[in-house]
Amino acid sequence: MKLVFELSRENSAGYRLPKRDVGEVDASDYLGEYYREKLNFPQISELDVVRHYTRLSQKNYAVDTTMVPLGSCTMKYNPRINEELAREEKFLQIHPFIPEEYAQGTLRLMFELKEFLKELGGFADVSLQPAAGAQGELLGLLLITAYHRERGNTHKTKILVPDSAHGTNPASASICGFEVITVRSNQDGELDWDDFMKKLDDRVAGLMLTNPNTLGIFESKIKQMADALHQKDALLYMDGANFNAIVGMAKPGKWGVDVMHFNLHKTFSTPHGGGGPGSGPVGVSEKLKPYLPVPQVEFDGERYYLNWDIPKSVGKLLGFYGHVGVMLRALAYILSYGKEINKVAKYAVLNARYLHYLLKDLLQDPYPNSPKMHEVVFSALPLQRMGISASDLAKALLDRGFYAPTIYFPLIVKEAIMIEPTETESPETIEEFVSAIKSILQELPEDIKNSPTKTPVRRIREAEANRKPVFKASLA
Repeated sequence: MKLVFELSRENSAGYRLPKRDVGEVDASDYLGEYYREKLNFPQISELDVVRHYTRLSQKNYAVDTTMVPLGSCTMKYNPRINEELAREEKFLQIHPFIPEEYAQGTLRLMFELKEFLKELGGFADVSLQPAAGAQGELLGLLLITAYHRERGNTHKTKILVPDSAHGTNPASASICGFEVITVRSNQDGELDWDDFMKKLDDRVAGLMLTNPNTLGIFESKIKQMADALHQKDALLYMDGANFNAIVGMAKPGKWGVDVMHFNLHKTFSTPHGGGGPGSGPVGVSEKLKPYLPVPQVEFDGERYYLNWDIPKSVGKLLGFYGHVGVMLRALAYILSYGKEINKVAKYAVLNARYLHYLLKDLLQDPYPNSPKMHEVVFSALPLQRMGISASDLAKALLDRGFYAPTIYFPLIVKEAIMIEPTETESPETIEEFVSAIKSILQELPEDIKNSPTKTPVRRIREAEANRKPVFKASLA
């Protein structure tokens, strides 16, 4: 397909400017050497512009058109009513410096969302301020740092991180000045208890644990871990990236979790990907509540307000308060489910287990004895006898109308294929996805390795593309 500039034809126009209602100005008088007589804009009719961008949109993979089974990313359908609410002018156009008395509606939605998250997580309080999950991690570690600093625990310089963790976990710990100590996983995909206890010494400030973890497996010893950490005056941080697997079913605060970030853009419905926007509220136990960032949204029985009077606060995390549009979507999602919010977890787990059942004889399950939660990690090692890799299978799926699943993560699984159907996919769609994989495995290996053949951009050399990207290319 040609680019817009290639479609340009002299004297074509897709616009009509209104009649000028101001005097004419000679721009060359004040632009000087920067003045140009003619700008090289494309000349193209409105119809051709519309058709060009419509065709481009049809070449995109999107959750509106196909299943996007990215494990660890929860690319699910987001109800359109949430999008409509987020575009309400009264919320969309509110100025961040508006006086509180004129922002009562926005402050109320923030306060109510905070209260719902407190209840769902089992926490003493929640800060809505972090603008992303990774920033929520950063805040969690800043709170852990503040806790230990006040107690004089200057010797606590280590953070324990599982070998299956998201890469942001060790990165956030390093940014906060901690030494990252890796704890290995056991043969069942859970954190190895013996290795954990061996590395839990007096210098450990906390453990960063995802539950369910990134292998899609529930950490069954989480309460024992919390108890062991607390005996050493260390804290338990929980990465809430996979909270959609347990929402409404369990409360991490009741397990002894001291701090957890919620990914509103994963569990509670906001378009995910493309760099944002996201939101990563942080829930805390009583022992960390005094250090929450300012301001906190509060309600005195008559009015909603921003509370800046938090003497031990770690300070302000953002210039303003966060992504209100994401918060609004999340609140709408929670309210739409009401007391049945646990259906999110039930269907997320049911879909993943159904997918596992359909694929377990085609791909290798590295942890066959562990029940699957919201996502499943397979290994493509059995396909190597055909000369096929996880990457080859993922690229071939693109030709079948499905977006590719996550591959080569978690790093501890060789030839990993990580699939998350989410709670919003139907059994029929999951069956179609599995049928596509079956049809791929019946092809000749040479054909699979040449995939994709039907996409606008064919197979690329990933390493070279990362090092020497080509930003201008004609679409096929």
